[in-house]
Amino acid sequence: MKDCKLHYTDSIHYELEQTSRLMKKLTNQLFEKLGIDLTIDEYSALDTVSVNAGICQRDLAKLILKDRANTGRILNTLEQKGFITRFIDTKNNRLVKKMGITAEGLKELDTINKKLRSYLEGVTKRIAPEDVERVQQTLKSFRLELEKVVEMNI
Repeated sequence: MKDCKLHYTDSIHYELEQTSRLMKKLTNQLFEKLGIDLTIDEYSALDTVSVNAGICQRDLAKLILKDRANTGRILNTLEQKGFITRFIDTKNNRLVKKMGITAEGLKELDTINKKLRSYLEGVTKRIAPEDVERVQQTLKSFRLELEKVVEMNI
């Protein structure tokens, strides 16, 4: 019989953290194996900008869970590579730097997504599609609840 004390290693938090770490390692290995010339953080930022045209750096930082300084460095790299463009716009009567993805950035993102798709689908192919969907929805619900209690100083 299992000990009545709940250890951290018996918790959902541990399982989520370990799964996240393994996915990050897998993604790093895939990026290296496939010769993808972006970091995971750069890829995440580029993908996020692609679906949030005109996003400002602060909002992007919140979405990718990076502080503004790290987000700025990521954006500088993406801009140097010609994948994003930054422009000045107004928000609440203030000048704000916003960004959008370039045609070259869209092309790069599409190329990366095609390379990754078959490998990442292989990870879940032994799991029933409805189970994958259920896990994804459960994780999203869990994340949304966490967002309500985690203090984000971005």
